[in-house]
Amino acid sequence: MLPVAAGAERMTEAMRSLETAFLIGVEGVTEVWLVRHADCYQDMVDGADPPLSPLGRKQADLLAKRILSLAPAAIYSSPYRRALETAKAIGAEVLIDDRLVEMDMTLSDDGGLEFRELPAVVIERMSAAISDIAGAHPGARVIVVTHGAAMIAFLTHALRLEPGQLRMLPYYTSVNVVRVLGDRMMVGSLGDTSHLE
Repeated sequence: MLPVAAGAERMTEAMRSLETAFLIGVEGVTEVWLVRHADCYQDMVDGADPPLSPLGRKQADLLAKRILSLAPAAIYSSPYRRALETAKAIGAEVLIDDRLVEMDMTLSDDGGLEFRELPAVVIERMSAAISDIAGAHPGARVIVVTHGAAMIAFLTHALRLEPGQLRMLPYYTSVNVVRVLGDRMMVGSLGDTSHLE
């Protein structure tokens, strides 16, 4: 019986060590909930800086209900209307950070998106924003409402992948959790939309 108990203790230690390496249960870790804005494209009329669609307002309300019990330390948002309206559905006090904007892109004649901002530039500004936000709220949970392509660029970097290797499109109001401690970042979850189900 003793060898089994000793093995169980070592296994428990190994698991706790692994959790610590991934910043789970570590004192001072900031949990950043990266959230893609709610839908603004259904029946869109204003293409420059569109408001949320009726579907988007419903998505934002469902997200707000999910977050209500979490009592986040702060809510940050891109200044773009669709992100700001999503953030304000969560809470009245929203801090705007211009670095959280979408990648610079244009719509081509054939209906495709052409990115004009290099991934390295997006990664640099998003990483700086997330680092500053986490540094301002050590050990807390914060909500950051941003945009799909910018979020993908940042998450690709956090996962130590090359640009273009993270093959996902975060759905509207999806939650992507990143744990931050100093210059260390670990991804806790990707693309969670359980509040929409």
